[in-house]
Parts: sequence; C-alpha cells; structure tokens
Amino acid sequence: MAACIVALSAIIGGIALTTYAADNTGENGAQVEPISKEFCGFRPLRWVWRGERFEISAEYNETVISIAQSDEDVQNLLSDGYSISSIRPIIKRTIEGDGSVTQKASSSIVVLTKNNFGRAAVWVDLESNKVTKIVIFTMTVIDKSS
Repeated sequence: MAACIVALSAIIGGIALTTYAADNTGENGAQVEPISKEFCGFRPLRWVWRGERFEISAEYNETVISIAQSDEDVQNLLSDGYSISSIRPIIKRTIEGDGSVTQKASSSIVVLTKNNFGRAAVWVDLESNKVTKIVIFTMTVIDKSS
C-alpha cells in the first residue's frame, strides 16, 4: 500500500510538471524552454535547478498562500480537509537579444494534500493575483485479495 502511495505521488508530480511543460510558447509565439525539463527536485523552502539553489522567502510563500486562499474553490478544498503541503515556484528565464538573462517567479503551483490519497495542484498567477487552474487527483483502492 505504501509503495502505491509513493508511486502515485511521483506520478502526480510528473503530471503537474508535464502539464506546465506542454505550454511552451512565450510572447509573440516564441518557443520558451520550460524549467520543468531540467527540474532536479524540491526541498522545503529551497529549489535545486542544475546545481543552483533558490531560497524562497517567507514573503513569497505568504503572497502565494494569500492569493490561493482567496479563491472560492481553494477555500472549498481546504474546508473539505485538504491542506497546503508545498509551494513550487515556476521560474521563467528570458534571454534578451543582447544576451542578458532575466528570471522571475511570476507564478507558482501550490500542492494540496488530503489524507494520503488526495492531491490537488493549484496554479497561482502572481502578476494577476488570481488562481488560474486547479487540478484534483484522487486515488481509489479496491482490495480484492480476500
């Protein structure tokens, strides 16, 4: 049973990142290389990307949580027993014509969990201060071994 839960968590994480990676067109239709292809792992309050460490400030987390909790659908999930388990910033890097690089975390994915069987991914856009998408994953186990 525990192996199923671990496998499901890995699948859900992959789906969330793959979903983000599928939308890879930027402004003016230019192709954008999403960070999720080079994602190495998540650690609480720290992201690792190609050996680089990104410290996530408490202010950033509070802003993301505040926007997520202001959404009616997220409020319903939280009152239904879901809780916030992690915040995963989506970092966009832009290379200008002169070769200069800028990066910004203008959106995040807030992962909600319910017991060990329910997961929800909430996309938060910090530029427009709103939730743009919610994906709810559930798992039903039917044990027929007896």
